[in-house]
Amino acid sequence: MRIVVDNHIPNISGIIEPRAQVDYLEPADITREAVNQADALIIRTRTRCDAALLDGSRVRFIGSATIGTDHIDLDYCTDHGITVCNAPGCNAPAVAQWVFAAIHAWMQARGIATPNGITLGIVGVGHIGSIVARWAAQLGFTVLLNDPPREMAEKTDHPTGDIFSPLDELQRRCDIITFHTPLTRNGQWPTWHLCDQAFLDDLSRCRLILDAARGPIADNAALLRWHGDVGLDCWENEPNISRDLLEKCIVATPHIAGYSREGKQRGTAMMLEALNTFYGWDIPIPTIDCPATGAAQVTLDGIAASYDILADTATLKAAPTAFESLRNHYSHRPEYR
Repeated sequence: MRIVVDNHIPNISGIIEPRAQVDYLEPADITREAVNQADALIIRTRTRCDAALLDGSRVRFIGSATIGTDHIDLDYCTDHGITVCNAPGCNAPAVAQWVFAAIHAWMQARGIATPNGITLGIVGVGHIGSIVARWAAQLGFTVLLNDPPREMAEKTDHPTGDIFSPLDELQRRCDIITFHTPLTRNGQWPTWHLCDQAFLDDLSRCRLILDAARGPIADNAALLRWHGDVGLDCWENEPNISRDLLEKCIVATPHIAGYSREGKQRGTAMMLEALNTFYGWDIPIPTIDCPATGAAQVTLDGIAASYDILADTATLKAAPTAFESLRNHYSHRPEYR
């Protein structure tokens, strides 16, 4: 048995080898030729899994040590008998840490002393958005939630007690809007360019837009034209990001919001669990001493002290062409505890 593994996935080297031949490759080297004789792939978002990569291969299992699957052609995989697993929620506390480090940096830059009177809108209330909402309420922000798929599901199960707001209410009332949705182009609620020129034109009081979900959720050209402040971890056309938008951003990082030590450990552990389930193995699963639900109690100063987001911003602004290298060689930070 042969397994191809993205060599930037930590804490996995040497663990699978007793059961399979493992090739650790750079993402750019995970090509059609490289996977032709592979039985399984363990990847990150930089590997596009579709017909161009997989046709003619014997791959029957793809594990993505990330929260999303928009880099995987799920229909193709279903049609060709390929099982796909990902790691939902593995990095949720780290992304929440990024959000509040960004908000703290923005507040400091704009002379805002306290969250009191600031309304935070959260678009997408899954693993990450739920932690952001809980921490925000604890910190004193007014919180509005928008998540139509979850709203519909919960109205079916619990017809009373609606906690969600329509998107236009967030546009009217929020000072900050942060996006935490998957990237989808079809269906009832597509998120591609959800934050577009029309969305931005309809904002009444919003002063800060944050995107730590997927780059194409926000139309980057429209963000550049917008008069407000922007904080981005995810960009369109990565790694060839807009230099003008980079300069505009008050916070700018190279798609590393979820790159915590514990988040990476969770992602790898979830991939090992998925391999055990698929192949009937008994690979030992490492324990992670930090809950995936995030810290129970937080302070804004404490989160800011746990992560120097402005240092990452300065590094990217100084070397935008190094985006991919900065991401691949990022020193995984500890989560806020």
